[in-house]
Amino acid sequence: MFFKCENFQKSGAFKFRGAMNAVLSLSSMGAGVATHSSGNHGAALARAARLRDLPARVVIPSNAKQVKKDAILAYGATVIECEPTLPARQEALLRVVAQTGAEVVHPYDDDRIIAGQGTVALEMREQIPRVDSVLIPVGGGGLLSGCLIGFGGSGVAVYGAEPEGADDALRSLRSGSRIVDHQPQTICDGLLTTLGERNFPIIKAGVRDILLASDR
Repeated sequence: MFFKCENFQKSGAFKFRGAMNAVLSLSSMGAGVATHSSGNHGAALARAARLRDLPARVVIPSNAKQVKKDAILAYGATVIECEPTLPARQEALLRVVAQTGAEVVHPYDDDRIIAGQGTVALEMREQIPRVDSVLIPVGGGGLLSGCLIGFGGSGVAVYGAEPEGADDALRSLRSGSRIVDHQPQTICDGLLTTLGERNFPIIKAGVRDILLASDR
């Protein structure tokens, strides 16, 4: 058994892969970037933007952990707090973009993010002599969909994993349609989201199954 320890990645999570890929892919950089995030993607985008000397603005829910807010601020981004609901996050982001002209880099529902996260799978194929199956966490689906593409054609069985209280990926897979009316309840604060529009078709076509874990 092998673990891909993305907790040692720059900014503390795999999110830096997608954020850096997105920033490097910008066609116009003047107005910088903006996003909404519960913490990890915001910190990753803030760091990626700083490396390119770009302004970054991150909409973050008011109940996000202070350590994650501090990380975003430490990387030089502007933090805009909002109510802790997905509609509130989206509305606040729209206001930020209207005021600044910044380019939105969505936490997971973005081709550049999906491609960047998929480098996890490419590295595993290079680093591990034989990979039979992998277990990948899923919230919005950026990492899982990217890795499904990265493992494509290799014969690797790819499974997703999510908390019982945030099981929209499993329910989407079972029903065949993306669940969007969903209020996750879990201690896993990085998974308090719903499956992305771009991510779901990739996951539906390639994942072997979605497994659940209790908060306990």
